Amino acid sequence: MEVILLKELRGRGGEGDVINVARGFANNYLLRQGYAVKATPGNLKQLEQRRSNIAKREEVRIADANALVEKLQDASVTITAQVGEEGQLFGSVTAPMIADAIAEQFGLEIDRRRVELGKPIKAIGEYEVPVGFYRDIKANVKVVVTGDTVEDAEANAEAAGDAVVEAIEEAVAETEAEAIAAEVEETAEEIEAEEAAE
Repeated sequence: MEVILLKELRGRGGEGDVINVARGFANNYLLRQGYAVKATPGNLKQLEQRRSNIAKREEVRIADANALVEKLQDASVTITAQVGEEGQLFGSVTAPMIADAIAEQFGLEIDRRRVELGKPIKAIGEYEVPVGFYRDIKANVKVVVTGDTVEDAEANAEAAGDAVVEAIEEAVAETEAEAIAAEVEETAEEIEAEEAAE
């Protein structure tokens, strides 16, 4: 079944492309999700009228993707994970973790599905990970996985817990001091009022 794409469909084409897909895929996904419309004679005629606008939008998308590639090409992203004694990670580093690290360290929101990590990373080290932006435009990002041993993580958690306890104690002491000051002020006002009444 022929459809006209309304937006990019990874691996198949971009806005304005006419592609041939299975009828079930078209009806159950592309048409329902707003990715495409049927390639009827009327829709094809409208497409021809919109070609120049589509070409302008395509230029902008490609320019934006190339700008992102320049920012991230050969960039280094550091992820710290818990490791055992032999450098093996507890768990693994996944595509969403890499996308979050890029957002945190570079301020760039990346769709986690664009991080082309073949298999999850299970050991500390440096890895080249391709990140796709638009169509075939990609950047290779260096992912540096460093490790915290369990002892380090426990020490950090204990230090963080101590800091929280200290902050709570300070807040309680401050609240008690404010309550005492308010009580003293109230008592002073009562004494003044009694003296004025006499």
